[in-house]
This record gives sequence, C-alpha cells and structure tokens, in this order.
Amino acid sequence: MAEHNSTGKAGEELAIRFLKAKGYAIVAQNYRYKKGEVDIIASKKDLLVFVEVKTRRGMAFGEPESFVNRQQTQLILQAAENYIFAQDWQHDVRFDVVAIYWKTPPEVVHFQDAFY
Repeated sequence: MAEHNSTGKAGEELAIRFLKAKGYAIVAQNYRYKKGEVDIIASKKDLLVFVEVKTRRGMAFGEPESFVNRQQTQLILQAAENYIFAQDWQHDVRFDVVAIYWKTPPEVVHFQDAFY
C-alpha cells in the first residue's frame, strides 16, 4: 500500500474514533456511488452526517481541509443523494470535513456544515 493510502486509512480510523467519542454512530464507511465516495456516514439522533476526511503529514502544500475541491464536493453530494434515496432518509443531513494534522500527537479538527 502506498504511503499516502496508509496515511489516509489511518486518518479515517482516527476520525471514526473522534466521531464516536462525540456521540456519533458510524453508519457506513467508504460509501461509493459512480465516481463519488463518502469516507464516513454517521448519525446522531435525527441527523445524518456525510464526512470527508482529509489527512496530511505536513503543511507544505496547505491545510488538509483546503483539499476538498468543487468537483469532489459534487461527487460527494451525488453519492449522498443516492444514499439518502436508497435508505429513504426523511430527516436532516449535514456535510462535514474532518481534517487530520498528522503530527505527534495527531490533531483532529471537525468542520461542521463544511459545504452544501
């Protein structure tokens, strides 16, 4: 596995632990629809949260959360729409970004309502 893949996987696992500690239930991981993928789908009460996780080992190229571009956002929205329809979800939804700054110790920053 390439280093960036293992870093991303480790970041997703850390994000899951973080969300669980905040009271979220993890509903799905790596949900794919066509070309889109949602890293984590979580729920809390009557809220369904679609989470994009961005992990970086260094800041040379910018902050992790700045790497969610417009095209990726559109693909996540399409995947989320498919999931919502398939599950017949009738409550609120939100789109978040969890940024992982991979240092010692790792820093987790949760951006709620990161995009629509």
